[in-house]
Amino acid sequence: MSTNILAFLSLLPIISVAIFLVMLRWPASRAMPIAYAVAAGLAYFIWEVAATKIMAASVNGLIVAGTLIYIIFGAILLLNTLQQSGAITAIRQGFSDITPDRRIQVIIIAWLFGSFIEGSAGFGTPAAVAVPLMVGLGFPAMAAVVAGMIIQSTPVSFGAMGTPILVGVGTGLSADPEMLAYAAARGFGEYEHFLEFIATKVALMHAMAGTFIPLLVASVMTRFFGAKRSFAEGFQVWQFALFAAFAMTIPYLIVATFLGPEFPSMLGGMIGLAIVVSTARAGFLIPDKTEAWDFESPEMWEADWSGEQKYQNAAQPKSRNMSLIKAWSPYVFVAGLLVLTRLRSVNLEAYLRADHPSITWSWPAIFGSDISASFQPLWSPGTIFILVSLITIALHRLSFAKYKLALSSSFKTLLPASTALVFTVPMVQVFLNSSGGAAGFEQMPLALAEGVAQLAGAAWPFFATFIGGLGAFVAGSNTVSNMMFSLFQFGVGERILVDPTWIVALQAVGGASGNIICVHNVVAASAVAGLIGKEGAVIRKTLLPFFYYALMTGSIGYGIVNLDNGPLNPGFAVSAMIVFVFAYHIVKYNRIQTG
Repeated sequence: MSTNILAFLSLLPIISVAIFLVMLRWPASRAMPIAYAVAAGLAYFIWEVAATKIMAASVNGLIVAGTLIYIIFGAILLLNTLQQSGAITAIRQGFSDITPDRRIQVIIIAWLFGSFIEGSAGFGTPAAVAVPLMVGLGFPAMAAVVAGMIIQSTPVSFGAMGTPILVGVGTGLSADPEMLAYAAARGFGEYEHFLEFIATKVALMHAMAGTFIPLLVASVMTRFFGAKRSFAEGFQVWQFALFAAFAMTIPYLIVATFLGPEFPSMLGGMIGLAIVVSTARAGFLIPDKTEAWDFESPEMWEADWSGEQKYQNAAQPKSRNMSLIKAWSPYVFVAGLLVLTRLRSVNLEAYLRADHPSITWSWPAIFGSDISASFQPLWSPGTIFILVSLITIALHRLSFAKYKLALSSSFKTLLPASTALVFTVPMVQVFLNSSGGAAGFEQMPLALAEGVAQLAGAAWPFFATFIGGLGAFVAGSNTVSNMMFSLFQFGVGERILVDPTWIVALQAVGGASGNIICVHNVVAASAVAGLIGKEGAVIRKTLLPFFYYALMTGSIGYGIVNLDNGPLNPGFAVSAMIVFVFAYHIVKYNRIQTG
């Protein structure tokens, strides 16, 4: 079978997702079973994968879905606990004291706080923390989810203490036994130093593209959820948005350059949060309260904006004059425990992920296949969320009756959300585990990438980020995308006679951008917000930021690897045009404001 036909067939599961979930606007609970059936049918009839392996991949998907559901439950429970204790009321008042402007709030919570949580834990945890917090503060559930997805870009490559680079790229490249020799030839005696070299390139491109992410978050929110449905209102806070971007990306790039891939997102988010919150309290670049932007009253919202948990409309429990420190303390505990458990110097991982039946629940060689599944509950952020919700009972002097209400409400929200994940993740696992069939074809993601590479030729850097994004879109993980495609991207770089480490860096950046539209991250984030059946609507709203990010970084990458042809090459031309579009709209919309 030709490479192009095989690539087209590999694309069918993704096409089915696009048609039913995004175009026809079906809920994920209806669209994903069809995508699963397409993937399973291709694996069995075309790739000729054994039925037992398809079943094993499906079971592994169910187990992975279970781990996601556990995290979602913990995040919802913590939010409901804070809702019952009155902490959310105090936090809302705290933000109102800085500014009631929702554009500023979304940048601080989603971009800065979300980046810090991504750096600490990764794997979708920012959505589990930041999204319900925004919902509790009065954001429409869909607006909170969209914002939470858009920031799943710049910080992702260095999420979970650098896992996408150290594990994703590191494991992907090490599959070639010649890679150590290549690294040594480039002057890197240790493989980790070679990965740090690639990580610096990743950080550089992220820092450039991330400059406009806070502005995109604000403008997408005003465009889709404002009374005027206008990008202009978001662009009017461009000064604050760019300031918040640089407050995070400059320390982020410095940390990546001098400390390696473990800490850029965590320290960048933390430093940015400290700088921006302190200056915002002083009124720096903050719109006057008379010009503050807010959503319309909940009665005016469109029907699909609100989740099952309508915190915005619910009577807020009195905060009993709760201090901001006390109200925020559960989230401080969450962040602290996430960092503590992930720090290599402390090495709690050795205990929390120990190879012992009571700590690691595993199912090796499912149905005799080469697929294994495991779950480590003590390592899961879900356990941290549940533990902190219990700590909050004492911390906020919450009655057990109110905690019982929080528990009950969390279970009610969780049940309808589980259906979509039960089909989404098994589809992903079948797609990824489609190699080893009697037909002898490579797994579907690699077959698809081979077809694109054959068509792209020397223009490949423009496409490298989209392939990385496609991997994350399907797999739900930048780490998994890097594992699948890093060696492939390296090989393409060699074939088109450019520095292959830049192409691997483009893979890592593209894999991060794919999280913006990743199906099961959208499903999980929507579930946390109680937004069931609207996953396609979320993806439609995040497609533009994804295309911006993938195209911007791809064009920068093309320009860099073709510098020998001069700076006036197509890559830098495209990236300059993108910057010009932002600059034009900043000037245009602010003329409207001052006119």
